[in-house]
Amino acid sequence: MAKIEKVSPLAPASFPDIPAIKGVKFLTASAGLKYQGRSDVMLAILDPGTEIAGVFTSSSTRSSAVIDCEEKIHLKHSSSGAAIVVNSGNANAFTGSRGKVSVEAITSTVAEVLNIPRSRVFSSSTGVIGEELPHSLIIDALRKMVADKSTQDILEAAKAIMTTDTYPKGSVRKVLTDQGEITIVGIAKGSGMIAPNMATMLVYLFTDASVKKDALQSYLSKINERTFNSISVDGDTSTSDTVLIAATGKSGIRIEKNDKNFSQGLVSLMTDLAHQVVKDGEGASKFVEINIFNARNNTDAKAHAKSIANSPLVKTAIAGEDPNWGRIVMAIGKSGAQAERDKIKIFFGDILVAEDGWVAPNYSEELGAQYMKNTTIKISVDLGLGVANTTFWTCDFTNDYISINADYRS
Repeated sequence: MAKIEKVSPLAPASFPDIPAIKGVKFLTASAGLKYQGRSDVMLAILDPGTEIAGVFTSSSTRSSAVIDCEEKIHLKHSSSGAAIVVNSGNANAFTGSRGKVSVEAITSTVAEVLNIPRSRVFSSSTGVIGEELPHSLIIDALRKMVADKSTQDILEAAKAIMTTDTYPKGSVRKVLTDQGEITIVGIAKGSGMIAPNMATMLVYLFTDASVKKDALQSYLSKINERTFNSISVDGDTSTSDTVLIAATGKSGIRIEKNDKNFSQGLVSLMTDLAHQVVKDGEGASKFVEINIFNARNNTDAKAHAKSIANSPLVKTAIAGEDPNWGRIVMAIGKSGAQAERDKIKIFFGDILVAEDGWVAPNYSEELGAQYMKNTTIKISVDLGLGVANTTFWTCDFTNDYISINADYRS
């Protein structure tokens, strides 16, 4: 496997200072699945009463772990404890009946050592597709880490779930409610095979708020659409995409279904993590925000944004700092969504590039070229057809993306 030699130039300066969440304990271990000298198994132990919600990849070749989580996520018996177990280095996807055997073995072991129902154990696997998961290594690691009772902070948990990530991803938000302050924290992994269609991206969110299961699922599903479901690195939807949120209720503060403050806090945290995934896109050197304004409807707005974000020609032009706005025109035209040539306006940042079916009168190639030297690039398209708007985030394609993925299994 290609060795990651450097941290993404778009990475945050440091991992945030994330406080412990009451009702959550993290354990990590090295099972030696693929990586040497680093943790590759993470276990989050959740207190009784914790509510859990989730959204998952819509891939028709999704992993056995995802299928198992989908079957469990709607069950209601939060009176018992719960757990989330994650391994990196092997996706346990497209492994036939062996995949299900591995998931059952791992989740049964967690249930046994923690004395909780297997239906309350949620598992994820990330890494190479199509290789049998040596689950006995994970089971041995799980038994040892639980017996040792040596808990870790959330930074170590974030490190354990990484694959080609160049840095661990975490975020925290404090939310002031009428009853007092609650905390939301989260970790994520993702660098390549990123074009979630959900509901190789994994995200785990934790809060000490008390939120009923139906409300928690509603918050997550709605906010996921405008955060993790609005990013792309390479246009490839993973077999393993999973977002789970656990509400322990240990703060004693109850959040109802339409709490504006909680919703805003969760939006902010999930947006931050989504941006971190894009900024760690394999080989990325530019962070790209795509804004679509005045589309006919939300579906069309998202279709245009995704078409631009996933175009290799757009992404390579950005990598080469080439203001080739004709490729934006191309991506709009191929999206399948409605557009009318003479109503389209295209902007690079605040620079009007094209309008009325032609290049803008005051635009110059020099202006565009200078703008493309920025690390953060904003591309905006006004379609002039309606009132629907959306924002999507992606990154550029560089030679490093090819190198990382060409050598991924070797």
